[in-house]
Amino acid sequence: MRKIAVGFVAAVAGGTMLLSGGTAVAATKAPTVKIRDISPSPVVVWGHKTTTANFKIDAHRWAKKVELTVEPVSPRARTMRAKEVKRLNNWRFAVPFTSHDPEGKWRAVAVAFDKRGKRIAKDTSYFHVDVRKVRVKADTRLTLDASPSRVRKGKAVSLSGRLVYQQGRSWRAVNREKVDIYFRAAGTRAWKWVKSDRTDRWGKFSVKDRALRSGSYKAVFKGDHRLDKATSRTENVRVYNWRR
Repeated sequence: MRKIAVGFVAAVAGGTMLLSGGTAVAATKAPTVKIRDISPSPVVVWGHKTTTANFKIDAHRWAKKVELTVEPVSPRARTMRAKEVKRLNNWRFAVPFTSHDPEGKWRAVAVAFDKRGKRIAKDTSYFHVDVRKVRVKADTRLTLDASPSRVRKGKAVSLSGRLVYQQGRSWRAVNREKVDIYFRAAGTRAWKWVKSDRTDRWGKFSVKDRALRSGSYKAVFKGDHRLDKATSRTENVRVYNWRR
């Protein structure tokens, strides 16, 4: 008796396989979309700057449009709208992040549509946003007074001033900070270090220098982790020779 091969259809993951007469023929796989790369990862935002994250997506040839949405996962940020996404070339997208965005885990969702506008594939990926605050240094002011402004050669010049910092609308004394004094001889460009002193509880400092040439003095505070640097106005001193 002659046997007749019977064909049958079997469903498999990712597509359909047709079995007929003992021969297997693989049909076209279901269309896919994949978020291939998120850079940088994590997304680090420094101070008031903006960090742009770039998303690269692979999509099936049937995809005529790909949409990307980016939103925080944290329950505290549920009321926040999805971030504005800028499309670049092909299936590449750019998303700007600032210090106003919530830190932590974020979700990126890519959806692909065919030419009729029907959704054909979807992919979800997660990344982290790290906002690093940059401490703002307090503004400072530095004054300097040279006395006398006209002095005989070889005599002493007193150099004194005050260093203060801004706190709200007030200016407060800076205590125990180093202030450097520099001198530039008349007709030259180079500033040379003379002496240093530390401010007292009122922010004041004072040093003496031997007057040998006419020139200018200035005071310099180099700043630290909490106070901004400052330079005083120059003070001119005229040196003359003693004559009988």
